[in-house]
Amino acid sequence: MLDRCGREIDYVRISITDRCNLRCVYCMPERGVTCMRHEDVLSYEEIVRTVRALAALGIRHVRVTGGEPMARRGCLTLVERLHAIPGIETVSMTTNALLLDGCVAWAKEAGLSALNVSLDTLNPDAYRRMTRGGDVSRALSVIGEVLALGLQVKDNAVPVRGMNEEDLPALAMLAKDRPLCVRFIDLMPVGCGAALSPIPTDKVLARLCAALGPLAPDAQPHGFGPARYVRPEGFARSIGLISPMSHEFCGSCNRVRLTADGFLKLCLNHTAGLDVRALLRGGASDDELQAALAGAIAAKPARHGFFENVGDREARRMNEIGG
Repeated sequence: MLDRCGREIDYVRISITDRCNLRCVYCMPERGVTCMRHEDVLSYEEIVRTVRALAALGIRHVRVTGGEPMARRGCLTLVERLHAIPGIETVSMTTNALLLDGCVAWAKEAGLSALNVSLDTLNPDAYRRMTRGGDVSRALSVIGEVLALGLQVKDNAVPVRGMNEEDLPALAMLAKDRPLCVRFIDLMPVGCGAALSPIPTDKVLARLCAALGPLAPDAQPHGFGPARYVRPEGFARSIGLISPMSHEFCGSCNRVRLTADGFLKLCLNHTAGLDVRALLRGGASDDELQAALAGAIAAKPARHGFFENVGDREARRMNEIGG
């Protein structure tokens, strides 16, 4: 499926809840969070119907997100249903891993292809501060279980000045002896993240080079997203860099997002999109749903416009949009 810029759109990120067991500093405020009403969130049946329509249009890869997706009951049953949809090749999940404790084998049986674990530091105190209460040892235990069962896993880390910049080389070392890629992602100026200070990719790279030695480019694909990879000498896996702010990659963007309340977002920084929930609950036929999705995706914005005066700039928090 091509949009108006000729980009092939084959990847959808689906938020199934805005709720989370943590309160990460760039995602949610510490308190005073008003969650979506139960009746406003798409049911699993509505999500499956939407993904069937998207698969018919050429979507091949689905990522389940939140909030924390495992905070919603039946998450892995949904994974199983999405995995069974004709045309869907991979179903993955972005998670903080804590609620997956004891469920990893079930996740694999359900057809989960890969996990991206949000882990910004290995320092217990820094992790507790950044997540506002999380236990890093539990997250590392789940990662170990995932690796033992042979599932693909990546660590996603957001470098934030004054919080975890000293810990970045230690995080990268997770890829030295484990079959696990570590990826550093630009802090996005959305919601709570707009009040924090990012560490640009070039400075992250300089810090890693100083600690780990030369970083050779790695052209091997490690998924379906926009990361570029490097690998220090002697490392089992690579280090990824996702840099939409410091190295814009809008020209090759292949994704759309479906929020928990059923809005198809075409770009993180734009409010333009499609109210899928209104179609689903308004009696739209499968053909009408598919046509509306195709029309919306065709109009995907050319660029995110974070450095410009965008008229439809997104104002919601990341947990409301989907991580």
